[in-house]
Formats: sequence, structure tokens, C-alpha cells
Amino acid sequence: MSITPDSIREKLASSDFGDRLTAVNQMRELEPAIAFDLLSIASADDNARVRYAAISQISTVGSVDKATSTKLLRNRLTTDPEPDVQAAAADSIGALQLTEIFEDLKSVYENTTEWLVKFSIIAALGELGDIRAFELLQDALGSPNELIRTAAIGALGELGEDRAIKLLLPYVTHPDWQTRHRVVQALSNFTDETARQALQQLTQDKSEMVAKAAEIHLAST
Repeated sequence: MSITPDSIREKLASSDFGDRLTAVNQMRELEPAIAFDLLSIASADDNARVRYAAISQISTVGSVDKATSTKLLRNRLTTDPEPDVQAAAADSIGALQLTEIFEDLKSVYENTTEWLVKFSIIAALGELGDIRAFELLQDALGSPNELIRTAAIGALGELGEDRAIKLLLPYVTHPDWQTRHRVVQALSNFTDETARQALQQLTQDKSEMVAKAAEIHLAST
């Protein structure tokens, strides 16, 4: 049976959430504008798994109607009862670079107790590239959650604000090699001599992966 907008609409109207979830996955076969209209419907589904799948997929087609995407993703970010869906909304906001939602991201980050939502917001702020995020990312470096701290390191690098370099330098000698690897990626976004010197230091890192990553960046600049 061929996949058509009508066949997907039929599945979206099913009482079986499995059918509705299948419908969302099948939307990948449609033209972006048609898929977006159907994803907008699925994003308000009663089942959290269906909403999550729809919101996640909007990251790839939401640019066809950014005004509607902004409204829809803001709503899911701020009102959805499921942290997974809120996190997916943050991911899509970052992917679509919807800077209009920055204040909502900030508010949810400051008020939620869900680490996954916090993590996704910090990661999204890097993609967003909005300088207003600097203080929030600085605060996230002090998070007790290691994954959030690591996401903040990456996001500060993506933001590319030179003030971030002094915040990143203490992590050059962090005991966890994965954190140091993320520092290499972050510092690679800067042309400042201080960042270059830190990368030079990291070429001597005891982790081969970290040292190699630093060498590759320095060789390409």
C-alpha cells in the first residue's frame, strides 16, 4: 500500500496509538510542507510518544512555516506535561534557530527540575547562536549534572563569544577525557591566541583521541 497524505490522515485518526505513531514515521516520505501540516496535528496527540515523534521531526521540516513552528514549539516547550516532549521541543527550536523563543527557553531552564529538559535547552542554546545565552551557559557550567556541564562547554564554543575562553580553560585539565575532548571542539571555534595555546597543550593530552583532535584542528588553521 502506497503512502499518501490521505492514508496518513487515516492513521492519525485511529484509536490505536501505534497506528498514529506509524503515521508520524511515514510522514518522512512526504513533501516537507505537507508533512509539516500533518506533524502539527500529531504534535497535539494525546499520547506522549506520538507527540515526541512529531515534535522531533519538525526540526527537519519546520522551516517551511517558521511562524507556526515558533508557536507550536513554544507551546510544547512550556506546557507539555512530559519532559521528553519538552526536550524534543528544545532540540527542534535549536535546529530551526528560533531565537524568538529564547526567553521561554531561559524561563523553562530556570524553573524545571528535569535534567533532560535542562540538558536539551543548553544544547539548543549553542545552535541558537544568541549572545543573550552567555550568562545562562556560564551558569550551566556550575551544574551538578556532568552532562549539562559538558553540553554547556559545547554550547559556549558554538556561541563563539571570546568571553567564553577563560571559562573553558579550567576544563583543559579536567579528569574526564570526554570533557577534554569537548573542550577541544569548543576551543576550535576561536581564533584567539589563548585558545590556540590551550589547544597546543591538548595535543600532549594523555588521551589519544583528545590529542589527535587538537592536532587536527591546529593543522587546519
